[in-house]
Amino acid sequence: MKKTIDNIDASGQRILVRLDLNVPLDGCGNITDDRRIRSALPTIKKLVDNGGRLILITHLGRPKEEADRKKLSLAPVAKRLSELLGKPVPLANDSSGYATTALANALTDGEVCLLENLRFNPAETIKDKQAANDPALAEQKQTFAQQLADLADVYVNDAFGTCHRDNASMLTVPKLMKGKPRVAGYLVQRELGFLGGAVTAPKRPFVCILGGAKVSDKLGVIRSLLEKCDTILIGGAMAYTFLAADGIDVANSLTEPDLFDTARSLRKDAGDRLRLPVDSIAATNIANDAETQSCGETIPKGMMGLDIGPKTVAAYRDVILAAKTVVWNGPMGVFEIPPFDAGTIAIAETVADATDAGAITIIGGGDSAAAIDQAHLSARMTHISTGGGASLEFLEGKPFAAIDALDDA
Repeated sequence: MKKTIDNIDASGQRILVRLDLNVPLDGCGNITDDRRIRSALPTIKKLVDNGGRLILITHLGRPKEEADRKKLSLAPVAKRLSELLGKPVPLANDSSGYATTALANALTDGEVCLLENLRFNPAETIKDKQAANDPALAEQKQTFAQQLADLADVYVNDAFGTCHRDNASMLTVPKLMKGKPRVAGYLVQRELGFLGGAVTAPKRPFVCILGGAKVSDKLGVIRSLLEKCDTILIGGAMAYTFLAADGIDVANSLTEPDLFDTARSLRKDAGDRLRLPVDSIAATNIANDAETQSCGETIPKGMMGLDIGPKTVAAYRDVILAAKTVVWNGPMGVFEIPPFDAGTIAIAETVADATDAGAITIIGGGDSAAAIDQAHLSARMTHISTGGGASLEFLEGKPFAAIDALDDA
């Protein structure tokens, strides 16, 4: 157990709050989904109401060149935060430097500021392994982290989506702030509670739904969950690697031939606990107007499987509705493009029905969360994670150094 913001006295304290406000933007710089901003509000409001002086920090996108500074500025995030909080949230021009320090020092009780995109400073994403082999990189990362650490009296980690990374703001900063309070925010506390409960003491039957493009992306979590789950339901393009490994002709479907042996080994170890699609929706190309064909396990020549079929939906539905804990990570097909969204939406509706029937349902962020939003079913899920990659690594059982760096309760 880690200490949380409930364990600190925020009044009059300068509090550095690491958030994950990496929201999607359209071509005009407008936020298209503010879920991550809204998810951060309980922590922000608690600290503000208790008189904290909040210095919010986050990244946005993957800036690589100077031109990215304009399109990946946090200005839209600062504007949306101001609207949701009902008070101004000034944006610093940078995440370090004299002007940034002056803005942070000028805060009074209950005020909030936001520092500009952390990733505009290359030091933020220097990996510890890189720093260990290059003294110049180590000094660069340490210097940037120290500038952030010097801004505050308290460090709060409420950025679950980046807890699996060793970014300067996630790991180096709390290490440098040893001796000062270093605690978790409400979002991180909630994520650890639901995902931790699913991993350590799930209500059974425990069913995991895994989709997405590649087996390689989820190999570790499949192996880990096989030790914990009663059933794993496979969908998405990754299913065709398993089917092809069994000698089934999947035509032009996406596969990873170098993982055929691994796929066969997993099937052997899992037995009937690992379920594969029994039918697919196939097409020759991925487009809204593509001609589709419903087929069994074998994909017709010249076509590729792009969604699970109705028989698979029915079979998976029976398993999901019998579950007491359901974890879902990854879509069942190319859900972004109709008509290949039907299987994913059907599974989303089934998971919602399972929630209504009393199951704990946990959506592992990323594309799964987007699919739930697309189906307008967010309110019928027990928990929707804000971290796709982070939730996968947590389910896999990997340690999070950024969490370990926080104070123990």
